Amino acid sequence: MSVLVRAADAPARSRVEYWQHVVGDTLGVLDVRADGVDAGDRLLLGSVGAVRVGELTTGRPGGAIRNLRHIRRSNLDVCKIDVLVSGRGVVQQDGREADLRPGDFTLVDLARPVRWAMSPMRVVAVVFPRALLPLRQDDAARLTAVRIPGEEGVGALVSSLARQLVGHLDDHGGTDATRLGTAALDLLTVALADRLQRPRQAPPDSQRRVLLQRVHAFVEQRLDDRRLSPGTIAAAHHVSVRYLYKLFEAQPTGVAGHIRRRRLERCRRDLLDPALRARPVSAIAARWGLPNAAHFSRAFREAYGMPPVEYRAMNDPTAPGPLEPPAADGRPG
Repeated sequence: MSVLVRAADAPARSRVEYWQHVVGDTLGVLDVRADGVDAGDRLLLGSVGAVRVGELTTGRPGGAIRNLRHIRRSNLDVCKIDVLVSGRGVVQQDGREADLRPGDFTLVDLARPVRWAMSPMRVVAVVFPRALLPLRQDDAARLTAVRIPGEEGVGALVSSLARQLVGHLDDHGGTDATRLGTAALDLLTVALADRLQRPRQAPPDSQRRVLLQRVHAFVEQRLDDRRLSPGTIAAAHHVSVRYLYKLFEAQPTGVAGHIRRRRLERCRRDLLDPALRARPVSAIAARWGLPNAAHFSRAFREAYGMPPVEYRAMNDPTAPGPLEPPAADGRPG
């Protein structure tokens, strides 16, 4: 479950101490600049598996520092990324300085001194054990306080996922949360390895999982394109069709089966949409890349246990019930 903490929860005289305690317990022990705590500051916290997520919102310029004294007190072997959502921020570590703009993020190693200087801003922190980042420690150390742009490449995927995690902290639990946390770290690993200009350093399993996520996203965006096929998917991702099939070996269905299942699911949703009640079933199927009405009907029956026309009628609240007699004029009552 997510937890929302507000600076205004504490009296003004003890607000800085309270805020340092809150932030320190969740994002790492540090000193917050006294004039940088505003009554409107807030921190939303949650977890996805072993990954902790916090969204910090501040209403005035501020800053923080984590030094050797803090490090000795907490003795944490954890890293995090700071993803800027709005405002401006500067992160200093290991002799480098990352000047962040909205969407950008940087890696921070909480086992070494670090300093932050921020405008009024909103930032998402993704905190995880250092052991879960499968890069050599000396290579990871080359990336602390390095600005990674959030508008292109894998960096854009990391930035987008981190910002979206905040809104879904209460949607996932157990196995789903663990998988989501793993997916986030896989994306981050590939982004960092790419920044090192050593994309092959990312573990093969991480590369495959990231590629599979890209393929799924590609399919979702093109379900209405009748030309969508294993061949077009492979070409768009610069892999062979054979490798694409291998990528799906551990999935519930193969590539073509996945496309068909997702198209049928889109059709099923449209059949339940009251706003589309007047649209013919065949038109709905064609909209999602299934132009052959007979084939669509058979596939829908196999997937959902009845033909699409019956499925729509069964879920239509305006249709007469099975025991409802017709009105005297022959129309449904």
